[in-house]
Amino acid sequence: MLKSLNTTKFVSVAILSVILAGCGVSSPNSTGTTATVATSLASAPLAANVYLAQAANSKDPQQRDTNLLLAAHAYINANDYAAAQKLLKSIQPSLTQSPTLLAEHKYLTARVLEHTSTYSDALKTLNYPSSWSLPSWQMTAYHQFKAHLYQLDKQPIEQVRELSLLTTYLPPAQANEVNNTIWQVLQPMHEQTIKTFTQDAKTPVFAGWLQLAYIAKHYAVDPTQLVRYLGEWQKQNPYHPAAAKLPADLDRALNAKPFTPKNIAVLLPLTGPRANAANAIRQGILASYMAKQNDQVAVNFYDTANDAASAYQQALTAGAEFIIGPLLPTEIEQIQVMNAANTATTNALANAANPDKTANTVAAAPAAPVPQLFLNQVDKFTPDPNKFYFALSPAQEAADAAEHLYQDGVTMPLLLASNDALGKRMAESFIQAWKKKSDNVVEVYYYDGGDQMKTTVQDALGVRDSQARIARIKELLGNSVQADFRSRQDIDAIYMISTPQDLTLLKAFIDVNFSVFTQPVPLYTSSRSRVENESTQTAQDLNNLTLSDAPWLMQNGEENLMVNTLFSGWNNSQKRLFVMGYDAMDLIGRLAQMRSFTGYQFNGRSGALSVNPDGIVNRQLSWGRYQRGSFRQL
Repeated sequence: MLKSLNTTKFVSVAILSVILAGCGVSSPNSTGTTATVATSLASAPLAANVYLAQAANSKDPQQRDTNLLLAAHAYINANDYAAAQKLLKSIQPSLTQSPTLLAEHKYLTARVLEHTSTYSDALKTLNYPSSWSLPSWQMTAYHQFKAHLYQLDKQPIEQVRELSLLTTYLPPAQANEVNNTIWQVLQPMHEQTIKTFTQDAKTPVFAGWLQLAYIAKHYAVDPTQLVRYLGEWQKQNPYHPAAAKLPADLDRALNAKPFTPKNIAVLLPLTGPRANAANAIRQGILASYMAKQNDQVAVNFYDTANDAASAYQQALTAGAEFIIGPLLPTEIEQIQVMNAANTATTNALANAANPDKTANTVAAAPAAPVPQLFLNQVDKFTPDPNKFYFALSPAQEAADAAEHLYQDGVTMPLLLASNDALGKRMAESFIQAWKKKSDNVVEVYYYDGGDQMKTTVQDALGVRDSQARIARIKELLGNSVQADFRSRQDIDAIYMISTPQDLTLLKAFIDVNFSVFTQPVPLYTSSRSRVENESTQTAQDLNNLTLSDAPWLMQNGEENLMVNTLFSGWNNSQKRLFVMGYDAMDLIGRLAQMRSFTGYQFNGRSGALSVNPDGIVNRQLSWGRYQRGSFRQL
């Protein structure tokens, strides 16, 4: 989006200079003469008292109102919204009925409401009748500010609509900048949400963007289909901004060659202490493989329990064209070290074969590495177009939770986290993700077990401070004083990071420590906290708690029943590993396109999956809530 300036008009100097050069906006006054309202309304560089003095000396009503509006604008520049609001309210009854002045009054009023009321109130005010004929600079500010408000109000579809209208008033360079913003806003949206708005005949450029985004998401995995539907779209939208030049990431996806291996190797610790986890992944991979029924593809498993590097070499020797695994970070690092050593050796041999650096002969390039989907993440790695990292990461889940709470309208979350390494890592991940969305600081309270948990909850909710104040009052006035404790009212959600064993007790402590004077806030937690084989009583104890998990674990379909029957001893962690294995197989043919086109999401059993440019697979989880003694997906 175009950057705002200190003048508080959301229009750049470059745009204004193009639109306003040599122009004056005039409108007839009541006597039939022409008074220039002029382009000076576009900014208010002087102090408010200067414009007020000019207004006092203006005999022409329209010029007086122009100066009063500029004074209100100057107050906004100085962040004096109360003075601006008072002035705008006072001049409204007698304001000259010129569209330019009326529009400016609406615009400035909305600017005040952005800071003094709600975004919805500002949007209701910022509504220009279609009959008004306004200068380009004013329509530019109008559409850009509406887009800004819709962004703040978390209405991305409407934000895109306003941005698409904004581009019609901009020079090509600035329009291209806004087009890039439109495409970025569309990327996180689900394709079904986008599809709902693709037939908006009133705003064809807006509809064209949504049609393009839907095609890109729906057909990204199939380049042939993608090319076909993009061609049809371009024929139907020959004058659309994206028709001549597709967005860069979509163009890359078109040219990305999908992985189509016939020999797939899977590296897992099939024996030893990690065998139970590995077996769950193995069963998921086999379930996915059997569902495809492709006799042309072979899947072979290699045990990494003793030596991951040796298993990797065995897979290569057997002609593996794609490798899934290994599972453990130490195993991934072992293979990284081996590959780095092999690369160094290859380079040394190439240099030895070509000692004369000025010679025209060039040593043969080493063969491209076999594509690999690691089943975990490591802290240090060099991005490689053939390397991908897929993990059921608690830290990633916490970051996803921060995004979800923000979308739910939460502004001041409080974190209650277990005082251990995993709890601290998840809390830090939540905080870092929240910082990208909000300037509000997230408070974290770490708890230990036993009575200390209750004390931490009371400290976090401000209860102990309240109880201490009551005790001091009773010391002064006597024990006959009746008083109830109060809990803090400045938070609007609590995110709990706990073990299943702690969850029920932790929630109970939170429930009893909200005072009768305070409305309890929504409670959220992660899949790490989910109780195994929860009873109706447990579900009632967790009433109104919202929890994230893999979408497959929130369903009760035939596949779930079959897995529960075949593997009745599995816990929730093993079931999550099962769907991870299933998704790993389903991702193989999609990874190249997903990496090229970050807006492409694959709805897997473990979550809505996408791939970062560095090869990390992101998971967006589903959410469910305990209500009336049962757990239901939202």
